[in-house]
Amino acid sequence: SRRTRPASPASGAGRKRVASRPLVPHRPRAPHVGWAPVHLTLRCMAGLPSLRSMEVFPAVVAALGAAQGAAFRVLQFSVQDNHVHLLVEANDSGALRAGARSLGIRLARAVNRACGRKGRVLDDRYHTRALRTPREVRFALAYVLFNFKKHQVRVPTRLDPCSSAPWCDGF
Repeated sequence: SRRTRPASPASGAGRKRVASRPLVPHRPRAPHVGWAPVHLTLRCMAGLPSLRSMEVFPAVVAALGAAQGAAFRVLQFSVQDNHVHLLVEANDSGALRAGARSLGIRLARAVNRACGRKGRVLDDRYHTRALRTPREVRFALAYVLFNFKKHQVRVPTRLDPCSSAPWCDGF
């Protein structure tokens, strides 16, 4: 009954991730400059009702509208079954961080209220990508507004009703 020495504490320590998709890494985010819009993605936990459902979608849109402020603005959005793509503007890094956090909290509360449930809604940290050139902005805008085609969502019109495309005048 001789005891063996355990492996070093760093090897294999911590709770193991069960999901198949990798997490957003926990490292410092790049500083945000106010003139660059940002593509922001919020992903929800598995097992929730579709964010596009008639019960949940109005609550999501209300949460997006309530998150608007002087320092953080939602320009365009697209709601998919389990995630939301957004094009946002923020005055600086602090405003982006606070606005994304506020938006995540508002979204989680709205979804929980609409579904009559409690608990966690967002799966992971928000993902951002700064758009530094007009070309990047154009491609991100097309990606966000036409994201329903990537997910093979059938809609009766050319534009996704669960996005800001019907209000976009850039077509």
